[in-house]
Amino acid sequence: MTRIRIAQIGVGHGHAAGKMEVYRQSDEYEVVGLADPDPDRLAKVSGQAAYRDVPTMTVEQLLEIPGLQAVAIETEPKDLLKHAELCVDRRLHIHLDKPAGESLLQFRRILDAAASHHTLIQMGYMFRYNPAVLFLKNALQQGWLGDPFELHTVMSKVVSPSERRRLAAYPGGMMFELGCHLIDTVITLLGPPDKVTPYRQHASSIDDGLIDNQLAVLEYPRCLASVKSAAMEVDGGARRHLVVCGSEGTLHIEPLDSPQIRLVLSRPRSKYGKGTQTVTFPQYKRYVGDAQEFAKCIRDHQPLNWSYEHDYTVQKIVLQASGCATDR
Repeated sequence: MTRIRIAQIGVGHGHAAGKMEVYRQSDEYEVVGLADPDPDRLAKVSGQAAYRDVPTMTVEQLLEIPGLQAVAIETEPKDLLKHAELCVDRRLHIHLDKPAGESLLQFRRILDAAASHHTLIQMGYMFRYNPAVLFLKNALQQGWLGDPFELHTVMSKVVSPSERRRLAAYPGGMMFELGCHLIDTVITLLGPPDKVTPYRQHASSIDDGLIDNQLAVLEYPRCLASVKSAAMEVDGGARRHLVVCGSEGTLHIEPLDSPQIRLVLSRPRSKYGKGTQTVTFPQYKRYVGDAQEFAKCIRDHQPLNWSYEHDYTVQKIVLQASGCATDR
C-alpha cells in the first residue's frame, strides 16, 4: 500500500511535535517535509527527536513537493488560517490544529473552498477519539442517561510566565486556548446551543493581561452546559473532567487525559447494572485516532466524521465563549 505523502507547516503549536511523532510512527504516512514561517524557530527544533532527519525547507518549497497529498498545519494560532488557505487553494487535504484562528469569516471561506474541492479539513481537537468521550457519546445516543439536564467540564493547567506572555496576545484567553477542546466536545454531544454567555477574568497576580480565568455557559432548551478553563490550577491535568447528568443517570469522566468513568444508572443498561460502577479503559495515545481517520478518509475519498458545518459552529461558539467578535 502506497503511503500518504504528508508534510507539516509549523512547529510553534503545542501539539506540533506530538503530531509529527504520530505521522512518523504510522505505516499510513510518509513524512516528506517540514517548514515554519520562522526559520530560526525551525532551526532550533530540527534536531529534536520528533523532527530528526525530516527534510526542512521554506513553506513555498514545501507546497511544491511532488505528489504531496496532505499537510498538518501546526503554527501558532495567529498563522493557522493563512497557511490553511494556501493549502486549500492547492487542493491539499489539511489537518488544522486548534483553534481555527481569530477570523470566523476567513474560516468560513476556507471551509467553503475545501467543500467545493472535495478536500478534507480535520480539526485538531484532542478529545474526539478519547475512548471515554466516545463511551459517553454512545450512552447518550442509546438513552442510558435519560434526558440530559446538566453538563459541566473543566480543562485547566499552570501556564508558565513566558507562555502567558505569548497567550496574552489573544483576547480570547484560556477559553480560546484550552476551552476550545471542551466546546468541540460539548457541541459533539449536545449540538449547537441556543445562547452562549461568557465570563472573563484576569485573576492572577501576574500583570500580563492574560484573560486567565474563564467560564462559559451554553444554554439549551432543557439543559445547561458550563465550560471552565484557567491558567493557574496546580496539577490541573489531574482534575480535567466532564460530567453529564440526565434524568436516568450520571456519567463522570476524570481525568480526561487518562480517562476512567464513574457511571450511575437508575436501571440496568446493556452490561451495566443499576447503581454506581467504574468503567476503565486501556491507556491510549493522543492523535493516533485522528491520524487513522484522516488516512482512511483520504484513501476512500469519503468525508470525515466531523463535518465542515460542525467545525464552523464550534469555531463560532469558541469565539462567543471567549468573548470575541464573530463578525470579522
